[in-house]
Amino acid sequence: MDYNQFFAEKVEGLKAEGRYRTFATLERIAGKFPQAMYHAPDGQSKEVTIWCSNDYLGMGQHPKVLAAMTDALNASGAGAGGTRNISGTTRLHVELEACLADLHNKEAGLVFSSGYVANEGALSALGQLLPDCIIFSDAKNHASMIHGMKSSRQKVVVFEHNDVDHLEQCLKSADPKAPKIIAFESVYSMEGDIAPIAEIIALAKQYNALTYLDEVHGVGLYGPRGAGVAEERGLMDDIDIIEGTFGKAYGLMGGYIAGKKETVDAVRSFASGFIFTTSLPPAVLAGAIASIEHLKVSDIERQKQRRNVAHFKARLENAGMPYMQGESHIVPLIVGEPNCCKLVCDVLMQQYDIYVQPINYPTVPRGTERLRLTATAEHNIEYVDHLCDILEKLWVENHVYQYAMAS
Repeated sequence: MDYNQFFAEKVEGLKAEGRYRTFATLERIAGKFPQAMYHAPDGQSKEVTIWCSNDYLGMGQHPKVLAAMTDALNASGAGAGGTRNISGTTRLHVELEACLADLHNKEAGLVFSSGYVANEGALSALGQLLPDCIIFSDAKNHASMIHGMKSSRQKVVVFEHNDVDHLEQCLKSADPKAPKIIAFESVYSMEGDIAPIAEIIALAKQYNALTYLDEVHGVGLYGPRGAGVAEERGLMDDIDIIEGTFGKAYGLMGGYIAGKKETVDAVRSFASGFIFTTSLPPAVLAGAIASIEHLKVSDIERQKQRRNVAHFKARLENAGMPYMQGESHIVPLIVGEPNCCKLVCDVLMQQYDIYVQPINYPTVPRGTERLRLTATAEHNIEYVDHLCDILEKLWVENHVYQYAMAS
């Protein structure tokens, strides 16, 4: 077998379908977000505006965060020096986990190297530990959650997205004696909608199931202290396990869970993704603490972002553009064809110095290819109007679609 030829043909198949991923080489500019330097393959560079960042509140550039990271780097050096089990648990790990427990009003927190690893590790460990466990999973759950459920080797029942009636049917059909976990997200990042958290909690109580809520796109952004959508809706205390990230609204990297001390300790003791990976470095931990503590008391960043998002959605609504009208800050603009979706992004970058990454299958279903647009706290009204003027021009004149069809 010619292995290289086999792999090359697989990649060519992706290219033919318009699903081949290309990565833009970007260099963030301290103090200038959402601006960044784009380094093109031909060696040319230019300044662009990022419109698909998860740094929703600009905390990756916040002076408090940068100062905390600099202090930790100077005090402790670069790396943690090992896994959490072998020399890699620092004072800052302990402080950050206490900070997270306080944020979510839970007994304990546990820090992972990423949000993906947190979901995979926690759901895998919880499922494996509970005998004959059944995990009920929303159809739109993130790949990391799906990975964790599969790794648990337990039965997984998928219910229709945000459909509590279907979830109840699934729960009714299950063995009433079997341990159960309902795994779902607060904000779904590719749809921009929000889960019916209260209704899911009610079903969990009725059918004696644990609730596992992924708040990665909610923490920092929702609730009076930034603890997420569940906090904003007064439901946080009714959620058993909350999973979050430092990689989005908090502006850094890493993930975590928070919950009862026994639950968290079980995950700490059995999750391979936690046990066998090098722990986060001191500078990242210090930055995360600074970011979380700031957003516990500051609402300025959240208000700025909400203003920008509201203006953005109003402009798209007035123009009759095909965006998914969810409740959240995420604005998916439907294009509906992979090659055309990439073309729109290429036109935005090449002609208007705007960077957006196309979102194609398998991340989203075929025929729903989209631009996932995020107005952050650091985009102002002028940025929003500039982008909307360009998008309206592309859609109204329809030249992008015409070009795509001709291609």
